[in-house]
Amino acid sequence: MNRVSKWRIPAGCILGLLLASGVAAASPPIASVRIAFDRTGVTSVETRGFADTATHRAVTANDPVRVASISKLVTAIGVMRLVEAGKLDLDTDVSTYLGWKLRNPAFPAVPITLRLLMSHRSSLTDHAGYWQTPLGSPLRDLLDNPKAWDAQHQPGTWFHYTNLNYPVVAQVMERVTGERFDLLMQRLVLKPLGIDGCFSLATCSDATAARVVVQYDGQGKPSADDNHGKKPACPVRPAVDGSCDLARYRPGENGALFGPQGGLRISALGLARIGMLLLGDGTFALNGEQLLTPASLRMMETPVWQYDGHNGMTYEQDGNPSGSERGMFCHWGLGMQILATKVDGCRDDPFGDGITRVGHSGSAYGLQSGLWLDRASGTGVAWFLTGMPDSREGGRSAFSAAEEQLAH
Repeated sequence: MNRVSKWRIPAGCILGLLLASGVAAASPPIASVRIAFDRTGVTSVETRGFADTATHRAVTANDPVRVASISKLVTAIGVMRLVEAGKLDLDTDVSTYLGWKLRNPAFPAVPITLRLLMSHRSSLTDHAGYWQTPLGSPLRDLLDNPKAWDAQHQPGTWFHYTNLNYPVVAQVMERVTGERFDLLMQRLVLKPLGIDGCFSLATCSDATAARVVVQYDGQGKPSADDNHGKKPACPVRPAVDGSCDLARYRPGENGALFGPQGGLRISALGLARIGMLLLGDGTFALNGEQLLTPASLRMMETPVWQYDGHNGMTYEQDGNPSGSERGMFCHWGLGMQILATKVDGCRDDPFGDGITRVGHSGSAYGLQSGLWLDRASGTGVAWFLTGMPDSREGGRSAFSAAEEQLAH
């Protein structure tokens, strides 16, 4: 039988926990949700704080939140489903799928593949942007900008965590299926797992959109999804003329539009379902759905890159230009981060126990999130916090002290 516990801690007590963790000046998170689970179900639920401070709506484990970069892991599951269906190949030049040649201008003879994109070794960077392409504009224009590319490192030789990789992945998915990315992910992943979430609020129900968690920055100001209980007038970046007619969107034109790199709205309980699927070797125990074969899952979690001191960047340059999170990225599979790397310079163990875990972290608009699986023990944990500083602070690892508290 699952053990489910729900508890709230007054703000002063939360601050006391953070003080004990070494964050003397930190403000308590506005919302915090933590779910523990195994392959067959949820084992504990912990919630505290507010989904919306303006209405004093308490956060629940069923409230969807813009979960940031954990979206990449969910997108990767969709990719692997298309690989199993024979529609995609991880090592084919993606130019074949896109219909035009994608190349780093400094290395025009080296093809870019899904394997390189999903493991952040494509040589793309975020210096030209990654979400700014509006409705009706092609992503190709952004990729033609030389600033989008690392001219110093050949594809496949250097790890550079880059959000832009995943809009390219999403565009490839749209090209081979003819389906809009947000609708495609509903079909491939979310609906089979019974997850009430969406990559675009256009595909969430009105009731689900009304429960979306408002995100706050470190000063407690709304920073994302402050929609007052309604869907936004335009759920994507509007066209340059201000219009927002999604019926005119052509799949395969703009892979960034629906946020494959960070735009998934999903609850902590929904994240637990993703984790249960992965702990179940691709089969979801609650309904028996097999979305992936065990071989595909092993491929995702098999390391394709490990930091050796001189073969990549260990932090997200775009989101953390100061480099205060150095050592967070040291070990990577396909759409999966691998924790607890025992290499000098690596600080990727918020649990502090040296155990290997796979999953993904997220950080954007004052939110910090994580989905982590201990495959050996068959257990996992998912969490998110809102109202956090731009950079992770106060931890002994590259993660924040608040996240380390949830890890324990």
